[in-house]
Amino acid sequence: MIIRDMFYDDINRKVNGVIKVDQDETGVISQEVREYVITKELKKHFISFFNYYGDSFTTPTSDMGVWISGFFGSGKSHFLKMLSYLLENKEIDSVKTVERFREKFADDPATFMLIDNATRYETETILFNIDIEGSINKDKTAVLRVFAKMFYNHLGFYGENLKVAMLEKYIDQSGKTEEFRRIFEEKKGKPWVEQRKAFAFNGKFIVPTLMEVLGMSEADAQNWFSDKSAVDFSIAQLVDDIKAYIASKPKNFRLLFMVDEAGQYVGTDTDMLLNLQSLTEKIGSECGSSVWVICTGQEAIDEIIKVRADEFSRIQARFKTRLSLTSSSVDEVIQKRILKKKPEVTPKLEALYNENDSVLRNLFSFTDSILDIKGFSGSQEFAEDYPFVPYQFIIMQKVFGEIRKHGSVGKHFSGGERSMLSGFQEAAQKVQNHDEYTLVPFFHFYDTVHSFLDGSIRRVIERCQKAAESGAGIEAYDVGVLKLLYLIRYVDDIKSNLDNIVILMADDIRTDKITLREFVRKSLDRLLSQNYIGRTGDTYNFLTDEEQDVQREIKNTPVDTAAIVERIAQIVYGDIYTSKKFRYGKYDFSFDQMVDGVTVGAVTGGMKLRFLTVATDAIEKSDMRLMTESSGQAIVVLGDTPYYESLENAMKIRKYVKQRNVAQLPKSVQDIIRDQQDEANAYDLTAMDALRKAIESAEFFVDGERLTFKGGDAKSKIEQALEYLVAHVYSELDLITQNAESDEDIVRILTGGGQQRLDGMRHNQSAAARVEEYLEMQAKKILPTSMADIQSRYQAIPYGWREIDVAAVIAMLIYDQKVTVKYAGNTIQPRDSKLPDMLRKKSEIGKTMVSQRQSVTVANLKEAKEFLRDYFDVMNVPDDEDGMIDFIINKFTEQKTHYEDLLKGYEGKKYPDKALVQDAVGLMKDVLSQRKDNVALVSAVIKKENALYDNKDAMQNVEAFFKSQVQVFDAASKMLTDLQNELDYLSHEEEANRALNRIRLLVMVQTKFNYKCIPELNTLMATVREGHNRLLATKREELLEIVRQCLEAIHTAAGDNVAARDISAAADTFYTEKQQRINELESLALLDGLIPPMLQQQNTTCSRIEALTKPAPKPVTPPHTGGVAETPKPYAKKIIKTYNRQIVFPTKRLETEADVDAYVEMVRGQLKTLMKNCDGIELK
Repeated sequence: MIIRDMFYDDINRKVNGVIKVDQDETGVISQEVREYVITKELKKHFISFFNYYGDSFTTPTSDMGVWISGFFGSGKSHFLKMLSYLLENKEIDSVKTVERFREKFADDPATFMLIDNATRYETETILFNIDIEGSINKDKTAVLRVFAKMFYNHLGFYGENLKVAMLEKYIDQSGKTEEFRRIFEEKKGKPWVEQRKAFAFNGKFIVPTLMEVLGMSEADAQNWFSDKSAVDFSIAQLVDDIKAYIASKPKNFRLLFMVDEAGQYVGTDTDMLLNLQSLTEKIGSECGSSVWVICTGQEAIDEIIKVRADEFSRIQARFKTRLSLTSSSVDEVIQKRILKKKPEVTPKLEALYNENDSVLRNLFSFTDSILDIKGFSGSQEFAEDYPFVPYQFIIMQKVFGEIRKHGSVGKHFSGGERSMLSGFQEAAQKVQNHDEYTLVPFFHFYDTVHSFLDGSIRRVIERCQKAAESGAGIEAYDVGVLKLLYLIRYVDDIKSNLDNIVILMADDIRTDKITLREFVRKSLDRLLSQNYIGRTGDTYNFLTDEEQDVQREIKNTPVDTAAIVERIAQIVYGDIYTSKKFRYGKYDFSFDQMVDGVTVGAVTGGMKLRFLTVATDAIEKSDMRLMTESSGQAIVVLGDTPYYESLENAMKIRKYVKQRNVAQLPKSVQDIIRDQQDEANAYDLTAMDALRKAIESAEFFVDGERLTFKGGDAKSKIEQALEYLVAHVYSELDLITQNAESDEDIVRILTGGGQQRLDGMRHNQSAAARVEEYLEMQAKKILPTSMADIQSRYQAIPYGWREIDVAAVIAMLIYDQKVTVKYAGNTIQPRDSKLPDMLRKKSEIGKTMVSQRQSVTVANLKEAKEFLRDYFDVMNVPDDEDGMIDFIINKFTEQKTHYEDLLKGYEGKKYPDKALVQDAVGLMKDVLSQRKDNVALVSAVIKKENALYDNKDAMQNVEAFFKSQVQVFDAASKMLTDLQNELDYLSHEEEANRALNRIRLLVMVQTKFNYKCIPELNTLMATVREGHNRLLATKREELLEIVRQCLEAIHTAAGDNVAARDISAAADTFYTEKQQRINELESLALLDGLIPPMLQQQNTTCSRIEALTKPAPKPVTPPHTGGVAETPKPYAKKIIKTYNRQIVFPTKRLETEADVDAYVEMVRGQLKTLMKNCDGIELK
């Protein structure tokens, strides 16, 4: 069968791709009505509209607006046009439109009845595209003027010029239209209807015509014609004219304004929206359901006004009927209008499908696409869609939508069934002469959109076409592939990888998919090499002229191989295998990370994990070479995946962007570069995925062996390689039979716990023997060995022991007394709390020295043990060397501390035998100074046996002194200090004075102290205390008598004088306090110190009282001598102060003439002082 002969309608007939409401040719209208397809979606809209419209005949309404919304190509203009024909019941080719629709609703008579009933009455439609008919200069009344223009045109007037239209309306209302037209034609020689558009140029004919027909004067006619002012026109005036027009029509007459592209025309212009609202509201209120306004727009009316819905709420009410169209049934329209088959063809196509069912299912199996993009579901769909494939209906809609969205087409391009019709018809025409095995490849749809595309797109295709014709590296087939890649450039639902491109290029049911795949792959390679397309991972992309320029520059941007390898290393070790250490049981093994010759991170010097990329020469990847080089390494030869190319492309893009001043480039180029940056990110993701696959398919060479691992992901295979490497490289790892976990385990080993196994052997015994051998070898070489050396050796190959396990092994040797540990020159004992840190901490192991043990002789151990038992008076002195060393250090340290504590007691004191205690401390320090070396320490103890014994004997009296006698000694010393100022007084107590001198003699002795005399101090202190108490009693009596005498003198002076009472009372209080003080004081000197202030208080108080009680002097009257009387001289009383003799003559012991002279001189000075400010003194 030939495809052309399969179709019910001629495939080459003219089909309008885009419906225009102003196309009114009979042939066009006839075809549009005849071929109009009522889809399920459209049927719903017909029912909604005619239900509401039909009800208006029985229930008039003012909500007479209908808004039909839908995107470009949804069929809204076609629907509007069909409604116009139906409502007016236009007669086309002698057949009423309603009758033509009868057969379209043959399966739904109820819906047709709605249509039939609604079209029984006289109806006139005014169908127009407001975007075409409206003025370019849009003002506030733009909508009104378009409606007025179309209405007056409909009446036969010249709506283009409202001045002319108003003239014609006036003439018509006067019944003189025919007369006016006839007279004008007589004068002009041409019909009025033809000449009215040139109204301004026909003044000499119009003015006389107006004068003759309307009886106007020449001046009035000329003035009217010459008036250039705009016609004053309002919504009310237009609605009045409409209302008058429908009033002239029969009952139930309908006038419909059918306005296409109203939404696009008014947009979001507030003024025009208000104009449309006011107009529809006025028409609805004045004309009711007799006049309808039916508009189309890409957006629904509520979407247009949603920003200011409160201002336009009335327009929503008027457009109560709202119909939203989509292209969801585009395949149904195409099947019926283009692909409808002749009755006899359908069974043959169904049979053809059944014969090739499995072939077709395999052919149309897409990868990485959404589910509804698929092949044929069955024989019926095959027969309906042939020679097309179901996926093409879905993809083509998306293609048209994306092309329009990305600004590659003109405004008339449509993505619904209208352009789809053209596209499918033209594609079918291309294969019309082929047989029934032919399928339409997707690239055939390109020609449908070619003429609408921007020049930058068309030029690429045309240049490729010329290259194919001239054989310039491109073949004819490649042009189709390039067209295809452009069509799906922006469609995300289907990935433009090789497998999907093969499917989209399929043009025959019998296609060998494998052969076609190879054919397409070569075509893509050619297009890539000529820079017509780009590649991101496994997807291919069409490039515009500018994109090709950018792509070419990017391709020519050099990138260092080393930088690519470094980036591979970042991905491998930063994303795919991120572990810096390999976990093997309880062990964490570091390994050097390498890619080709690049090392990542720090070099450990242990195992190596090395990846070889395509950048490494093939010679270096030979099996023999790699088996040799892989000793101590795991070498991974990456599989053949495009990881390198992807990273190279990504790095070229980023380097190119850095080199360009993007901000200064044209916006189109900036957009391309921005897209390229997105591609660079995509390349990174592709590279990461490709690297994972490259590792999964890699060849592994581990420690001299070529290995094949079981299935698993990239990380799993790397870990298998490292596991094998660890087992072979760290061959001495199994010497550790028990792992330590913490410092507590180290301490337990040092104290002899937790080392025994069930078989009687000790854990890690072989490991300890190996370390002991090493230390013995070091000792023979006379080489110092630090703990850091040991840790480094046994953590490295071939041991690989953990740091804590190395410490545990050394702890075993320490416990077994086979090694000596020294820190800062000091021998460290097993029980030292800091020993675990010295064996483990990085800051300490370098300072910790470990050596083979040099033991103390058995004879010395025995002699030292006997001495220690006797010296410290203990029986349990350890027999082993470490135990004895611990004992010596601990005991002598305790003794030293004890003696130092005794020595502290001498601070601020004059205790006897301080030098002896200092010697004892020095002796202890001498012994302990050898603690760095066990042999030297034991030898020091033995050497100093006699000195230690002597010191211990000498220290017995000191020990006893501080234990029981120091309190008495302190009391005696305190008494000497306390009585230092009482010595003169005690000289009168001979017995107490002798006792005090004896105490002084005893406590002041510092060396060769006779400790047997200390008990004598108690008796001596009692004697001194008794004598001192007697003196205190006598002194108190003396002072109390002074208090009595002072008070007596004060009270005598005051007498009964009331004015002196307060002074007297104050004196009583003063002396009462002194009495209390006299009874409290225990010092004779302090008691003597109370006398002067008490006597001074008496004198001061008596003086004050005397001043109050002294009578005023009486005046002396001289004898009358006749002369002037002399003024008598006042009597001056002498001031005599009284003092107690003890103030002048204090108690003092005089033993020499010098003492007498000094005492007399002191008394002389005291008396001279007391004589000042008075006439004399009295001693009592």
